[in-house]
Amino acid sequence: MRITVVTGGDADERDVSLASGCQVAAALRDRGHDVVAFDTVGGVLSAADEDHVRAHGVGVDPPAPGARDRILAGDVAFLRDDPEAGGSDLLFLALHGGGGEDGRLQAILSALGTPFTGSGMVGCALAMDKELSKRLFRDAGVATPNWLMGEPSLEVVEGRLGWPVVVKAACGGSSLRLELVHGPDEWPRAVERSRSFGDRVVVEGFVRGREFTVGVLAGEALPVGEIVPENELFDYACKYQPGMAAEIFPADVAPALAARMQAEALRVHDLLRLSDYSRVDFMVDDDGAVWCLEANALPGMTANSLLPKAARAAGVAFPELCERIAHLALERSRRNLDRPRGV
Repeated sequence: MRITVVTGGDADERDVSLASGCQVAAALRDRGHDVVAFDTVGGVLSAADEDHVRAHGVGVDPPAPGARDRILAGDVAFLRDDPEAGGSDLLFLALHGGGGEDGRLQAILSALGTPFTGSGMVGCALAMDKELSKRLFRDAGVATPNWLMGEPSLEVVEGRLGWPVVVKAACGGSSLRLELVHGPDEWPRAVERSRSFGDRVVVEGFVRGREFTVGVLAGEALPVGEIVPENELFDYACKYQPGMAAEIFPADVAPALAARMQAEALRVHDLLRLSDYSRVDFMVDDDGAVWCLEANALPGMTANSLLPKAARAAGVAFPELCERIAHLALERSRRNLDRPRGV
């Protein structure tokens, strides 16, 4: 199969995306596929570019936004004209954050009839918008921490949520623009910092307990994983810097609790209209209650990311996981082509 791995982009998760894309490209080549890695900002990555990304991984700090994303600026000529990246059987989307994960790119590709991996426009948009997904969780009876939007007063936060609270961007990812506010003294500065997010702000009640994640692949829940961060929150540093978090697959929990989280992950996956694969994050409090934090339509895809670790615990090696995701996308594309118009 000829596959173009679409990576990079201009969101603040660019480094994470490049790390995912270059590792996915290598894994698919291991399975015998003809693969090109295409950065939507800079174009085709050379072999030396890919080697550099794989060797250096994700930086300590997120990158500043760079040049404008070519695809989201309307430049999709590479799909047809680029001698290396164009004419592929499939686009493998290894993008995180911004227009690559919020449904905009998916809308363009769907309109062009181009097969691509992962969820479509609606699923990506619902999963990316934390306020909207939490409203859907609540309406469907999926327990999620209480929340407020914007800049609520200190009195409202104390009365509705209590301390501490988590302040985060409504459409952020990779635990960027995320902080824990312990009490009233920290609230004014947190509000001021949140104004730099460039996004709506979610103020969410903090759940004390253990953090878990459940991957979904081809309609089945993967083994539950537990995350034990060095910091109070599973933040950007804990996610991407060695030694900053223990990620345990499968998690050491009672089978009944694991089954409950797996069932909830499948329910969330369907509720948000996600396709093929996703990852759903949970907290379990000291009383054993399960709280859904969010879903990820395009979770990290380095070999050491959470979804690949869950797949490995299920006996699916990273190259096989990447290939399965590619085949799922092609099968879905063929079903859509075979569907009668108007159905």
